[in-house]
Amino acid sequence: MSSLRITYLLLTIIGAIVPMAYLLPWLGQNEWSLAAMVQAWNVNDAGTGLVYDLTIAAVALTIWIVAEVRVRRDWSSLIAIPAIFCIGLSCGLPLYLFLRSRGQD
Repeated sequence: MSSLRITYLLLTIIGAIVPMAYLLPWLGQNEWSLAAMVQAWNVNDAGTGLVYDLTIAAVALTIWIVAEVRVRRDWSSLIAIPAIFCIGLSCGLPLYLFLRSRGQD
């Protein structure tokens, strides 16, 4: 495995662990309320801007993944889409890059 693929894999793992280390305890303290989470995201303009920034980037990445999967016929790469929306962009993007770079080894 190339050093680039190892880097993508490490970033995928870090991108899953670090956000969840903050998100899961917060959700536990707030009775797993998604409404409270959305309210917390929009507590000020900076948070709201970040939410929109990440949402637009996640949608753009999803469109790119679907377009690439249709061309490359690499259906297993679709697993990056749930990672984007269930874990976060910090996990989904490096996961997709890791999966996409499989043929280069």
